[in-house]
Amino acid sequence: MCSSDLTVPEITARAGLTTRTFFRHFADKREVLFGGPEIPALAAAMIVDAPAALDPVTVIFGGLQAVAETRFEGRREDLRERRAIIRSDDGLVERDRRKRGELSEAIRAGFAGRGVPATTAALLGEITVTLLYVALDQWLDTDDDRTLFEVIFATLGVLQETMAAFPMAAEVIEGPVRLEP
Repeated sequence: MCSSDLTVPEITARAGLTTRTFFRHFADKREVLFGGPEIPALAAAMIVDAPAALDPVTVIFGGLQAVAETRFEGRREDLRERRAIIRSDDGLVERDRRKRGELSEAIRAGFAGRGVPATTAALLGEITVTLLYVALDQWLDTDDDRTLFEVIFATLGVLQETMAAFPMAAEVIEGPVRLEP
């Protein structure tokens, strides 16, 4: 039987839970793969609770390090299996994209609440989520001894190099090279 064919009563029976308990924690059986709203809420709380004197990048890296160490380390094989399940189903892929969007929005809102300008807060949300997921995929695709946070840090270096290659705004305004469609 395929895991997507399992019913909630079958899942709860195997787990020794009641169906009512299951639905107190999850909206549906697919939600088990993603965690609930606690992930975006955790991200928002970490931003809000960070000392006011910390700049956004320090807050992001402190949060990424904490999350990598507490939620991912020691779970590489489980996370590989989870990723394979998600990638095997278009509905789960779509839900994963939505969850990433919710996380990005929570980060954006957290920084906006700290007084970070709207555009900067939006970029911080998107970049943080992209950085996490690109690094997570790289980490899951390898078997080296690096921690997830070490991969996140290395991925940031690649992002910085990539962004440095973009032309300065003045050059773009003066006439960028246009590619024909």
